[in-house]
Amino acid sequence: MAIANNFNNLKDMNIYQSFIDINIYDSPNFTALATQMAGGRYLKILQPEYLQVQLLEDGYIGFIRNLFKFRPVESRYQPVELSEAEIQAQIPKAIAYVENAMTMKNEYLWGGTVPPNFDCSGLMQAAFQSVGIWIPRDAYQQEGFTSPIAQTELQAGDLVFFGTGEKANHVGMYLGGDRYIHSSGKEKGNNGIGINLLKSENEVSLNYARELRGFGRVTRCFIPQLS
Repeated sequence: MAIANNFNNLKDMNIYQSFIDINIYDSPNFTALATQMAGGRYLKILQPEYLQVQLLEDGYIGFIRNLFKFRPVESRYQPVELSEAEIQAQIPKAIAYVENAMTMKNEYLWGGTVPPNFDCSGLMQAAFQSVGIWIPRDAYQQEGFTSPIAQTELQAGDLVFFGTGEKANHVGMYLGGDRYIHSSGKEKGNNGIGINLLKSENEVSLNYARELRGFGRVTRCFIPQLS
């Protein structure tokens, strides 16, 4: 395990740490959820007048209602990098996180990254973060970040990407035996966390089988470029 030495110097920035889970909104009107911030994560203030923030571990930008749920941090934030071997050793625990999340009563939540309700990429990010591995926030970012692999190379813990446009809009985690686990919506999915097949076993599996894009393996930790 090594500390990244090429990270931006943050000592003069307004850095805060959350002490509970909070919502991050997509505008200063707070009309729609953009993502969530689990307790213990770090952010910096971009525009104090609007409380526009950037999450340090993944670079995600959004808006918060206030700073009442944060504590200021004086020390420099330093992300952690792991080797590919260190990452692979943690994959069984990441899989266990997702499988355990499925046992809780849950439903799909756009922007959800904390239990019990997740969106697809939020569930993947939370699973890897639970074992100290940071990946980007959104499905298309995760697709670009992972190392592409062929279907014949799939192993448990690899990511499965879906979408019909120029970029992925859905992601799940491969479990083996053609099965993958994901959080999917009401319209064509399970409305929450469920297991489906890469082949068209049922309506949900068929919906996503039509949009299968490819597969990726997490082989490094994400170090965001901050604003």
